[in-house]
Amino acid sequence: MEHIMTITHGYQWLTVIWWLLIGLFVVLYIILDGADLGSGVFSLFHADHEERGAIMASMAGTWDANETWLVVAGGAIFGTFPLAYGSLFHYLMIPLMVTLWGIILRAVSLEFHHHADRSKSFWGWGFGVGSLVTTFSAGVSLGAFLQGFSMSNGEVPTFNGGALDFLTPFSLWTGVTASIAASLAGGVYLRARFDRDSEIYAKALGWTNWMFFLGLIAIVSTVLWTAWQFPWARARWFGEYMWAYGLAGAVVLGATWEMRRASREQRDVSAMLWLGTIVFINFGTMMATLYPWFVPGTLTIYDAANPSNSLSAFSYAMLGFVPVMLSYNFYQAWVFRARLHKLAGYAAH
Repeated sequence: MEHIMTITHGYQWLTVIWWLLIGLFVVLYIILDGADLGSGVFSLFHADHEERGAIMASMAGTWDANETWLVVAGGAIFGTFPLAYGSLFHYLMIPLMVTLWGIILRAVSLEFHHHADRSKSFWGWGFGVGSLVTTFSAGVSLGAFLQGFSMSNGEVPTFNGGALDFLTPFSLWTGVTASIAASLAGGVYLRARFDRDSEIYAKALGWTNWMFFLGLIAIVSTVLWTAWQFPWARARWFGEYMWAYGLAGAVVLGATWEMRRASREQRDVSAMLWLGTIVFINFGTMMATLYPWFVPGTLTIYDAANPSNSLSAFSYAMLGFVPVMLSYNFYQAWVFRARLHKLAGYAAH
């Protein structure tokens, strides 16, 4: 593996840059749309008819742009790592298909709830169910991705496993963990979006307290399970750079403490930013653990990358859009920063 990890020329640097950018796109989706998905999960347990409409209204101006990062990540994988795209999407066809169904149900429910009359309650439940299905199946996909998969030895290597290879106790657990983590993010987001004297804020206050401790248990369990099950993770975490991973863990613990303190003090925007920081550092640590693998034990980023001329052309065409999209997300967050109340429902009253 060591010779693969040595970057010797510009094409390899471009490969690494695109791999990092895809990681950035994915983590931005997790942070931004994860809060929206978690709000939908919250609405299944703690919201009445009007409150579901208010929760939808809180994300009406931003949810579709947040989801754009997932589309960009998929397009970037197709354009820069086509071998990984074809084999990985084949392996994860079922959980990713379920994720897509959940996204469609959630999006349709958001729009139909706005225009419906007698079926508002149905679309309100559709919003919550779609959010939970999307979160769980995406978490299953992540766990299955970490497991890796078998490839054929032909001229063009392809996935040659079974349709249910993705389904293991570990992948199901990562689905549960993702659902709990998103639920925490949703509660933190709702507290930052609603007036402190509103019913939704009061319910989200108790929700985040429970989800914080459940999330802590779930994430620590997932980390321990990962270290126990995957030799490539143990080799990194307890190898030459153990000090760096230990430092990253210490920073995450510090950010977790600050997030919890901000939450208790009702500094809701700060709590949301600290939670985003935790997700970003954890995801960056996972990518550092994976390198140089695109899929652990299956494909390295160099094996899966497009030829240099195709990768260069894709870079010229696409890189300029990244700062534009980041600016647009920031602008949206600024425009829709005001707190809401229950009567601001998404055509709920």
